[in-house]
Amino acid sequence: MDAPDEIKSGEVSPAAVTVAEIMRPALSTVGRYDHVAAAAYLMKHAATSALTIMDGKTDEPIGIITETDVAHAVADRRDLNTLRISDLMTTQPTVVTSNTSVRDAAEIMTRGRFRHLPVVREKGGLAGMVDITDVCRALLGGDVSSNDVQADTATP
Repeated sequence: MDAPDEIKSGEVSPAAVTVAEIMRPALSTVGRYDHVAAAAYLMKHAATSALTIMDGKTDEPIGIITETDVAHAVADRRDLNTLRISDLMTTQPTVVTSNTSVRDAAEIMTRGRFRHLPVVREKGGLAGMVDITDVCRALLGGDVSSNDVQADTATP
């Protein structure tokens, strides 16, 4: 019987995988002065739970807004059609590069208590995004599909 941490011949350790191999493309970004309603619309239609706010001059991430931010605003009865993203976004988000290991990304996310990490290119600009689900799947060996958890999720 194999030891729990033993890697079989020909297998790659999940910790050796980089975020470049699991990240989702940066499909949508928003401006800091856009309305929160626009961010919620983009998240729904892009099937994502976070958007990155980019600096137009430097092309670097300056903020992140998540579905949790939007949910809190709704719970506080704030008007999403007048509320600006800059009022809700987390500024100076922690970012990783594409060569960051999945294990390092997991440690960063756990330490920071957040679920999303923008991935930046070595020469600047946004390459993509990883979320906690991507990281967990990679660390579990990639054999956990979204179909396996359907019983745990509510349907509308």
